[in-house]
Amino acid sequence: MADLKTIKDIDRATWNEFKSLAAKDNLKLGVFFKVLLKEYGKSKSSFWKNILEFDRIITDKEAEEIEKSIIKVRKEYGFRK
Repeated sequence: MADLKTIKDIDRATWNEFKSLAAKDNLKLGVFFKVLLKEYGKSKSSFWKNILEFDRIITDKEAEEIEKSIIKVRKEYGFRK
């Protein structure tokens, strides 16, 4: 026999959508929940992988030049040092 668990703060519309999505794929709610968690984990890790392993749009030299001009503007106008 499966354990009964409660998920707090889910409104009726969200619960109905969850059940509807599971029914469309002919999945039991528990199985569908496991699939959602697995896919969420994949998408989250691929999201950060895309951010951290990107193609650079400027070179290191260009970045240093931009940083120098930002520091100059901050000094001129009294912003943070």
